[in-house]
Amino acid sequence: MSGTTLPAPYTSAVALGEARREVEHLVCGMPGGDPSFDHPWEIRAFAMAVAAHRRLGFDWSAFQGALIASIQDWERADAASESPWSYYEHWVSALEAVLAKAGVLDAADLDVQTKEVLALPANRNHHEAHTEPIAVDPARHP
Repeated sequence: MSGTTLPAPYTSAVALGEARREVEHLVCGMPGGDPSFDHPWEIRAFAMAVAAHRRLGFDWSAFQGALIASIQDWERADAASESPWSYYEHWVSALEAVLAKAGVLDAADLDVQTKEVLALPANRNHHEAHTEPIAVDPARHP
């Protein structure tokens, strides 16, 4: 791979391979099956959880438990609410729960920031190119 420029923060093909194996190890056996993304925000949610785990060092099994609890809550409430299924909405909910329990996320601050983001027009930066080179190798997942 000489001459190939790797995306930040990887300095070598070895570092990139190690990071991919770490992510595969974290997500193998997660409820919901292998990661697949229908929308760009889902990729971001996935990456945020992995990055938070790396940076903050929270117990990944706590995240898995919060994800399972969020899915179970939805299953119990689904008959009455008929809310649509979204794996990554549960993923975000689980991440919020784990970060709040760790004391690094304040629910009130999150609500304020969410309202600010939702108040912005959806096409506010439509003139900027957005590329997200994400690839998940289906051959590497059981």
